[in-house]
Amino acid sequence: MTRLLTQALAIAIFLGTTAMLAISNYNVNPAENAEAALTSDGAFRDGLYLGKLAAGRNQPPRAAVGRWFSEHDRSMFTAGYLRGYKESMADANAGSAARIE
Repeated sequence: MTRLLTQALAIAIFLGTTAMLAISNYNVNPAENAEAALTSDGAFRDGLYLGKLAAGRNQPPRAAVGRWFSEHDRSMFTAGYLRGYKESMADANAGSAARIE
């Protein structure tokens, strides 16, 4: 009887430890998940690309969201467009400031 209780306790401890370790692996940084979700979204990537092109051509920031059907895709495209435009403009401004010095 004692041997059966000892085995049951050992199994319970093993399962508890395994469950605890399995759960602890899911503590992923939310910022990394958000960035991964953005970079895997087609509308966001399209907006990022077109925003960089517009900034490179010195065009005013104007996201053409009509090419996307759903509201989610339109908002993702706009977010990508604005990020690409701002990053490209910041890079251009940093480059021109370096040339002045």
